[in-house]
Amino acid sequence: MRRRQLITLLGGAAVAWPLAARAQPPAMPVIGLLDPRSPDALADRLRGFRRGLKDAGFVEGQNAAIEYRWAENRTSRLAELAADLVRRHVAVIVTPGGVASALAAKTATTTIPIVFVVADDPVRLGLVSSLARPDGNLTGVNFFSGELTAKRLELLRELAPAVSRVAVLVNPANATNAEATAREAETAARTIGLQIQVFNAGTSREINAAFTTFARERLDAVFIGVDPFFNSRRIQLVQLATRYALPASYPARDFAEAGGLISYGADIADAWRQVGDYTGRILKGGKPAELPVLQSSKFELVVNAETARMLDITVPPSLLAIADEVIE
Repeated sequence: MRRRQLITLLGGAAVAWPLAARAQPPAMPVIGLLDPRSPDALADRLRGFRRGLKDAGFVEGQNAAIEYRWAENRTSRLAELAADLVRRHVAVIVTPGGVASALAAKTATTTIPIVFVVADDPVRLGLVSSLARPDGNLTGVNFFSGELTAKRLELLRELAPAVSRVAVLVNPANATNAEATAREAETAARTIGLQIQVFNAGTSREINAAFTTFARERLDAVFIGVDPFFNSRRIQLVQLATRYALPASYPARDFAEAGGLISYGADIADAWRQVGDYTGRILKGGKPAELPVLQSSKFELVVNAETARMLDITVPPSLLAIADEVIE
């Protein structure tokens, strides 16, 4: 090749390379979603998250990617999964599955933004400095379970006035949440004249054993604590309550939809939507320290009238009047 031709070719390449570089589409931001459960039973909540993202201008696969990390009900894996997301340099870590995943993410990074959903006071948990100004790399959505615990016990008593001894089921693997639930239930029970006994269950086998104990000790009703593991085992919990003919109170509507007697709690799908919106705002440049922790304001009371009839319980008109949904 002649020297003049070679120079011409190299000159043309020098022009083409910058143009080609400029033509490359920008890399999509990657969101890391860390949850202690498996995705099988979370379809409605994931839809809520994606709806919130879309409201903020992001659609999975179009202008944002999501790396999912599921602990499959093994909370011991959360630290490892959080560290993996940090190594992948995700833009945001989302932890909508409660305290354990939020703390795992917080331990893994002080720089990557984290958006959580927790059922306890995030200030007391050490996740944020204050609700109004989180002052760090975390923010999210909170619903105080203490107020919900008292209300749930009151509703259970209203639905089944003969109840006096209640089993409170908590997951010891989620120690912070379990201790808070036990403490709040003790306080609320004294106010309305109930006796409670707290039981631990962190595996499916332990859930079975707990219900055997409830029946043997002739407890009147069951109160299921707020816990991601219990949500993943809701079919088992509902079936056991039915088998032993025990009135049971649950923390979210999907338990009642699965046949549980009564549920009262935050609208979790809406909380996931709020998390999706916050995630999108952070992708646009928002700082967690400047995004106040949101207080969940949507709560749902769902009564399963079919289960009530099966348990020979008459649902009082006062409850029917305030229920968000009555499942027939």
